[in-house]
Amino acid sequence: MANHTQFGFQDASSPIMEELVEFHDHALMVALAICSLVLYLLALMLMEKLSSNTVDAQEVELVWTILPAIVLIMLALPSLQILYMMDEIDEPDLTLKAIGHQWYWTYEYTDFKDLTFDSYMLPTTDLPLGNFRLLEVDHRVVIPMESHIRVIVTADDVLHSWAVPSLGVKTDAIPGRLNQTSFITTRPGIFYGQCSEICGANHSFMPIVVESAPLNHFENWSSLLSS
Repeated sequence: MANHTQFGFQDASSPIMEELVEFHDHALMVALAICSLVLYLLALMLMEKLSSNTVDAQEVELVWTILPAIVLIMLALPSLQILYMMDEIDEPDLTLKAIGHQWYWTYEYTDFKDLTFDSYMLPTTDLPLGNFRLLEVDHRVVIPMESHIRVIVTADDVLHSWAVPSLGVKTDAIPGRLNQTSFITTRPGIFYGQCSEICGANHSFMPIVVESAPLNHFENWSSLLSS
């Protein structure tokens, strides 16, 4: 859960998000090295007199041509690896379908019979003490921990976006089209997200709450909800 003084990402709760945070830190270190080199060269040019050896040196031209190519490779390779990992969905343990409406979510557990429910934001007047305003819902999405979850995302009316930052998930919900994503939660907990596509007047009131729980807790919850 993010707080008002936080500058970085939320704590990663899935392998994909851990990779994204690591790549972010890697890219920042590359950018810091580039900025330091440019500032050093600018200071050197301001303090030293230019000479013909510096202006016409072919070695320098070779370096400033090859060095950016190396930097791009350093950024491209891990980026492509993460993109491949995010698109790879192989034999999920559970499939969840999220349908966006104005302005609530409908969830269908396609691996279970008659396990469908709507998820609305809790009004401030009905909010239990200690829960988060504008983020808590009446029905949470409960998933088994350390299981491969596939999420099929679509919409019933306008564009929406199903996003949970701590899980590294953000998928557009488009009417008439099925998009899919996947994640694995590495620890139990409650993870909050919101619709990330402007979808009308109440766009800010479409929270997403994912609860990761042990398998026996998930089985008890699904049995109770189905009955």
